[in-house]
Amino acid sequence: MSITTVPTPRISLKSLAPESYRAMAALGRSVTLDPQLRGLVNVRASQINGCAYCVDTDGSEAIAHGEDPRRLAALAAWHDSPFFTPRERAALAVTDAVTRLPDAGLPDDVYAAAREHFDDEELAQLLFAVLVINAWNRIGVPTRMAPPRLAGA
Repeated sequence: MSITTVPTPRISLKSLAPESYRAMAALGRSVTLDPQLRGLVNVRASQINGCAYCVDTDGSEAIAHGEDPRRLAALAAWHDSPFFTPRERAALAVTDAVTRLPDAGLPDDVYAAAREHFDDEELAQLLFAVLVINAWNRIGVPTRMAPPRLAGA
């Protein structure tokens, strides 16, 4: 594919496998992680996985819930950005590690740092948030789900 060509959507799992799609949506709704933190986790995992649809959708939703667009823009370089709290940085480190699972898994030091900021229930919700967005990315990327075009693009 050329760098000037926008991928064409392939198939709609929502239409072709509606029961499974509804089950994925229900799993996502069951996660009770703080919505602002969940937005950061979702956008970051989607950046790593290259899911344009999820970056757009979750980024827009995060902004609608009050997230600062500068923080969303800085997620790609969160390690070096001053915009994130220690708790958010711990969650983003977990997100990076679990999203890149084949590379390194969830290293002990990342897990230990997360334990400093999240109790057991919160850590469970964080892990489910990362798992759910990665599953959505694995739907969006191979099916080439596309966000609506911007005017003039």
